[in-house]
Amino acid sequence: MIRYVIISIASGILFGVLDGIINANPYAQKINAVYKPIARTVINVPAGIVIDLAYGFIMAAVFLIIFNSLPGESGFVKGIVFALFVWFFRVVMSAASSWMMFNLPLKTVLYNLWTGLAEMIILGILYGLTLKPLN
Repeated sequence: MIRYVIISIASGILFGVLDGIINANPYAQKINAVYKPIARTVINVPAGIVIDLAYGFIMAAVFLIIFNSLPGESGFVKGIVFALFVWFFRVVMSAASSWMMFNLPLKTVLYNLWTGLAEMIILGILYGLTLKPLN
């Protein structure tokens, strides 16, 4: 249980750091400028921290719950497979919906897809190498 709490907190922090790197770099600022008319001018940092920590706890819990159902023999492989599932349901579906609803440049959609994949792979590897159910 202690390992779960530590990894959940670490992954929540990692979520925040990765989101910052992905969204605050100059290239991301340029290609995401399309959102400027509807974007907030100030980010609510405390709310962002709470949300990222919640994501860390929830994703770690889901990983543990479905661990035995994931294909692969090693935790590493299971983590990669989990990351691909999460990427599809979290990033791909959101990107497809946004692309259909808004007039977005293809490079914005592709950037979000690829950076989202990298973020999920990093988190999946963390979970796969550090978490296992208690059986």
